[in-house]
Amino acid sequence: MKKETKYKIVTELEQALSQNNSFYLIDYKQMTAWEMVELRKALKRHGFQLKVVKNRLALRALGDRFPELKPYFRQKTAIAMTADDPIALARLLKDFSQLGKVLEIKAGIIEAHYLSPEMFGEIVKLNSKMDLIARIGYMMSYPLLQFLRTLQAPLTNMGALLSVLKQKKES
Repeated sequence: MKKETKYKIVTELEQALSQNNSFYLIDYKQMTAWEMVELRKALKRHGFQLKVVKNRLALRALGDRFPELKPYFRQKTAIAMTADDPIALARLLKDFSQLGKVLEIKAGIIEAHYLSPEMFGEIVKLNSKMDLIARIGYMMSYPLLQFLRTLQAPLTNMGALLSVLKQKKES
């Protein structure tokens, strides 16, 4: 491979890694070409990226940012990246892996924090970022809703009392 080509690949990978704050290193040694195409399609449908990289070029692109990832660049390596939802990407990779037992997650980075292979199973169990934000919003609004119901209760009871009084006068 020519030096210019290598330089271009390294700069593209550096840009992709800087734009996507979460990524997983994948060992795809047992995958067929057809399975790789299916994985790429599934990732693209959900807005994720997959790059198959040469280990030395990937290490150059990473530079000194994540030294704990260096031991994982030994065999075939692909990088699945996302800028938005690392939990959804982890779930998609796990589901795809369970279909054919062809993927193995080597390690990962989630929003600039190292993720060991053992922790991947725990990450998949988490709720997505949007679910957590929705829960926080609900928890913040719940006391206000209860307060409004408390304020409305006397008015509601007064209306019911007046309607009963009206019925007694009519009969």
